[in-house]
Amino acid sequence: MKIIAISDTHIESGIIPKYLADILTDYDMIVHAGDFTAYECYKAFEATGKLKAVYGNQDDILIKQSLPEKHVIEVEGVKIGIVHEGSLSLNDTIALRYLALEMGVSILIFGHLHRPLIEKKDVLLICPGSPTKPRMSDPSAVEIEINNGIVSAKIIKVFGHSCNYIEYSRKLAKDKFH
Repeated sequence: MKIIAISDTHIESGIIPKYLADILTDYDMIVHAGDFTAYECYKAFEATGKLKAVYGNQDDILIKQSLPEKHVIEVEGVKIGIVHEGSLSLNDTIALRYLALEMGVSILIFGHLHRPLIEKKDVLLICPGSPTKPRMSDPSAVEIEINNGIVSAKIIKVFGHSCNYIEYSRKLAKDKFH
């Protein structure tokens, strides 16, 4: 099973950007860890027939009425937890680890930070970042493959605009060396 994990799309319309929609077709399942923002955006993702999701703190009230705050799914015997706000920092993941253990999952997908992370200890913690509104990073998602209970995960770059800080630092580096 090929899964794409995304979060924090913050799309104000019902139109998924083409560059993102094109990527989504390559996966069996889409896991969205909240902050669609507009109800129409949520409905566009739902229309793919592949969506598993939770609501985020910036989501429309209709999304919050349609989706849970926490969700557990099982794929090929692997339990996956989905939440939006699990941490305020990529540097301190202890609370996320405990949340995963509390939820009884071996993978916890979370959002809110807009920056990607994959951390493996006794549980696999995944923050896909944001494919549309990254912070301190390039646009991203996480590809998860589960084959016979074996899990692999990798951060993938998504076409789109990097955050202003990244763009500015790249410009400074380019100007310095040219």
